[in-house]
Amino acid sequence: MDFTGFEVRKCPPTAMYIPNFITSEEEQRILSHIERTPKPRWTQLLNRRLVNYGGVPHPNGMIAEEIPEWLQSYVDKVNNLGVFESQNANHVLVNEYLPGQGILPHTDGPLFYPIISTISCGAHTVLEFAKREGTTAEEGDASVGDGDGDGDQAGRVVLFKLLLEPRSLLILKDTLYSDYLHSIAETKEDVLCDRICNYDLCETTYKMGDHLVRRAPRISLTIRNVPKTSKMKLKFC
Repeated sequence: MDFTGFEVRKCPPTAMYIPNFITSEEEQRILSHIERTPKPRWTQLLNRRLVNYGGVPHPNGMIAEEIPEWLQSYVDKVNNLGVFESQNANHVLVNEYLPGQGILPHTDGPLFYPIISTISCGAHTVLEFAKREGTTAEEGDASVGDGDGDGDQAGRVVLFKLLLEPRSLLILKDTLYSDYLHSIAETKEDVLCDRICNYDLCETTYKMGDHLVRRAPRISLTIRNVPKTSKMKLKFC
């Protein structure tokens, strides 16, 4: 797919933002499946909960699990774009964010092929970016996590932001993957400002200074490739 028309040009390379990547019907099907996920499948963190599909990434290699058919169809939809170049996605991290919840500054790190794709469902959010410590710093004094959002907010400076609407697909790679931390602030409402870089690609027309509707529960599907996997493959019902 030619992403030329979807590239966010007001931030460092490379972010692609595709509004309405999935339909409202597909979004409702995803939310319905997530709602029915058995409680033991969830990992409860301090500021949100999550589910790994495809396996749990580990430095020694991910023991591959079969991704459920309902979810694999969206993985295939992303793979069909050629997002991961010569690779295919084999892992999905499902995060649930309630109003007031967020994720600390982090990079996804070396366990993953250096491209992130994220489908947003249910509600909007604003993704914030700060310079990773040790690169040609503007400022930014945040720890680098492992993709689960561990980090340190002390001293970080938000340089730019992306507004993620429901049903959108965001792709991050290149410098944005390696040299910047991304995070979601723990707030119940977002104010639009001139640091948001993708207004021109959004489905809705916004005016700076507007308050978005208060945050509602959001489900994100972060679809990635884990290069190092075990030959074992587990299947769960």
